[in-house]
Amino acid sequence: MNKQHIYDLTVKWTGNKGHGTFDSRLYGRDHKIIIADKSDILASSGSSFRGDSTKHNPEELFLAALSSCHMLWYLDLCADAGIVVVEYIDNATGVMEEKLNRSGHFTEVTLNPVVTLSEASMIKKAIELHDRANELCFIANSVNFPVKHNANCIIL
Repeated sequence: MNKQHIYDLTVKWTGNKGHGTFDSRLYGRDHKIIIADKSDILASSGSSFRGDSTKHNPEELFLAALSSCHMLWYLDLCADAGIVVVEYIDNATGVMEEKLNRSGHFTEVTLNPVVTLSEASMIKKAIELHDRANELCFIANSVNFPVKHNANCIIL
């Protein structure tokens, strides 16, 4: 039987400037993401959507979810395979297409992890494990587009 996990959080709009949504130019897109026993995440829409560019936006958080899910699976697989990773950094990119009707969707995400290993003999296997991490990643399995990888390994 499959195991089910339930996630709960609260999103609270904090952008009412006294007029509510009377005019789309007069309210803020600011909001808080509240999760019990964790720091709040201050968020907004992107600046191109009248948001506060100093705060996280949903599209960035979506990209971060893909990148961090992949990383966590990858590190677990490396540990199981005896590959010692000493540093991992991913400069992920995503492309979102906005349509004329104002809807949109992501068309691609590319993860660009640079993994620092302790031994050169592990590079081939370390590169291969990115494919397996992608197969296992909960977030990547929940999207309707491919998540690409341009992985690099370097030695400490």
